[in-house]
Amino acid sequence: MKKHILVVGGGFAGINFIKSLKNDKRFRITLVDKNNYHFFPPLIYQVATSFIEASNISYPFRKLFSENKNVNFHMGSLIRVNPEKKTIETDTGTLSYDYLVLALGTESNFFGMENVRKYALPMKNIDEALYLRNHILLTLEEAARNKDIKEAEKLQNIVIAGGGPTGVELAGMLAEMGRYVAQKEYPEIKFSLSSIYLIDALPSLLSPMSKLAQQTAYEKLKELGVKILLNVSVKDYVNCNVILSDGKSIATETLIWTSGVIGREIQGLPEESIGKGRRILVDAYNTVAGTGNIYAVGDICLMLSEEKYPKGHPQLAQVAIQQGKNLAANFKRIEDGKVLEPFHYNDKGSMAIISKYNAVVDLPKSSFKGFVAWLTWLFIHIIPLVGFKNKVQLALDWFRLFITNNPSIRLILMPKRNTGADSYQRKSERT
Repeated sequence: MKKHILVVGGGFAGINFIKSLKNDKRFRITLVDKNNYHFFPPLIYQVATSFIEASNISYPFRKLFSENKNVNFHMGSLIRVNPEKKTIETDTGTLSYDYLVLALGTESNFFGMENVRKYALPMKNIDEALYLRNHILLTLEEAARNKDIKEAEKLQNIVIAGGGPTGVELAGMLAEMGRYVAQKEYPEIKFSLSSIYLIDALPSLLSPMSKLAQQTAYEKLKELGVKILLNVSVKDYVNCNVILSDGKSIATETLIWTSGVIGREIQGLPEESIGKGRRILVDAYNTVAGTGNIYAVGDICLMLSEEKYPKGHPQLAQVAIQQGKNLAANFKRIEDGKVLEPFHYNDKGSMAIISKYNAVVDLPKSSFKGFVAWLTWLFIHIIPLVGFKNKVQLALDWFRLFITNNPSIRLILMPKRNTGADSYQRKSERT
């Protein structure tokens, strides 16, 4: 009998796990995800800033595994895990398993600030990136019609909360968008009233990276006109005013939230299996604490067994990829009756792009910046993309856009939910 493996979540961890087992006839694999596509989160900010299309960094699951007969796809959102029954409940049905692999990733952490949760703009998935893109473009159009100075300042200010790689890359891209695109295409706007604020509670940007990376990011963003506020955090967002921990406030209709993440809540797991940041506690083999046949990989898991990472591994793509592959190899070892291999993270470094032709790269034994780092960033971010067409298309788009400084996809698309969506809803109600 083939062992049935349910994999919940089609991010880096889940996809690499499945790829490693896709031709193994001893397993039957079902991927469960609320979306029907895999996407590449490190480039999502370029979708949000109208630099690339969402299709450049996305790929349908069914097409990805269309040649693999032991892999199926089930579209649905996880509601609950039933360990005793070996089933999961989704909003589209109940599924049984022999092994369950949880790879759901994380969601934005608003640290209990209800107004920030309701009104800030997160950027964790394709839907949020497209919403943010529409918001920025609509706000520019409103600013172009506006005649009041105070209102203009509020419309044109952008506040980014979070000075990690995503916040830094987004600030640089928005600053260059303002310099090369907005000033030319929106002559009605007085850009002297516009400001981009990058806020972080820590004393430096890119805090996990090297001093070279931190200093370079700070200097280059300053050159682009970004106003960097360190050692200060967002405390509230009231009536289009970002309230800061030092008592000051910034008037804006655009608060972009990149300040933290928390594990997705999963009902049904033992209480002792949930650790700090709502991450799932696992052992050295990614087995969920208090269970025997449930595993967790990627950002959602918290492994405290590796001596080099006593507080858990960083929530990076490379950790997720390596955990997915290691767990798949261990599943094969289980079937072969071999000794399992504990997970050990191979740190390949980290990087961030700051602006056109400027990036920072930290390798395990060295750090560098500038044009070479920028080329390295481009190359590294094309390799993991799923699908040959995506890689070629993105490379061509980048080449054209970096030369012309003029992306042409600034379309405000807001399909109304009164045709196909309503038909689908009516069909659901009938059945």
